[in-house]
Amino acid sequence: MVDKNLSRIAALLRKAEGTDNEHEADAYLQAAQRLATLASVDLAVARAHTNAREQRVAPTQRTVEIGAAGKRGLRTYVQLFLAIGRANDLICDVARNSTRVFAYGFAADIDATEALYASLVVQMVRASDGFIKTGAHAAETVVRPVRVEVPTRRGRIVTTVVHERRPVHATTARINFQEAFAARIGQRLQEARTAAREEAVAADTAAGDRGTGVALALRDRELELTDHYSTHSNARGSWAGNRASAGYSEASRRAGDRAGRTARLGAEQALGGRRPALGT
Repeated sequence: MVDKNLSRIAALLRKAEGTDNEHEADAYLQAAQRLATLASVDLAVARAHTNAREQRVAPTQRTVEIGAAGKRGLRTYVQLFLAIGRANDLICDVARNSTRVFAYGFAADIDATEALYASLVVQMVRASDGFIKTGAHAAETVVRPVRVEVPTRRGRIVTTVVHERRPVHATTARINFQEAFAARIGQRLQEARTAAREEAVAADTAAGDRGTGVALALRDRELELTDHYSTHSNARGSWAGNRASAGYSEASRRAGDRAGRTARLGAEQALGGRRPALGT
């Protein structure tokens, strides 16, 4: 059943990648996420009704390599993975240097997350590179503190801070673009997830006594994952990447948000398997 669902998701991803119509691409994206969510619903219901003597699907943990230490962009890559993971019911820990993510969840959900990430991270990097090459970011200026040496009337040299208006740096623009891209992708997937769950619960409620208890099964599933995470996670503190800042660029964020709205999915080869880390 899991293999069948992954094949269906892969077909939707191929359609999303093959169309030049952004509305069709978005529809395929939504359908892929709904199917991934509904697949988890099916697994949850099945587990709720499994005989105690049968083997139950249990939460697991997988290490996902994001990139080599020192590689640029790791923080925003992690932010994209976390946004996708939240929409697929994962709980994640992040290495301090942002080189890897420790994903906790059910195998089908981790597979779906890796498949979406494998496609979207490439699109994010390509889109941000394209934006930087246009030079549009340099048209926006920001006020920055600058240290300058100023001579005094007595001939001494003192260092003081002045505020100058300068063009947005390419690194600042890239980070802002990718952060906005990841946020928009997360919002789109969360909307698809919510719609799929509401659809499943409504259908189950309409079935009355013939229903399978989707809402209860989902709640049990969440509690089981939370317990698994509490038992197996060795994380201490919180990931500092969310608090890092490289300055603010409104134009870059708008461009990243637009790219996130029209991003298409692909890379069906990542379904059911791990993708190599970027730069390796």
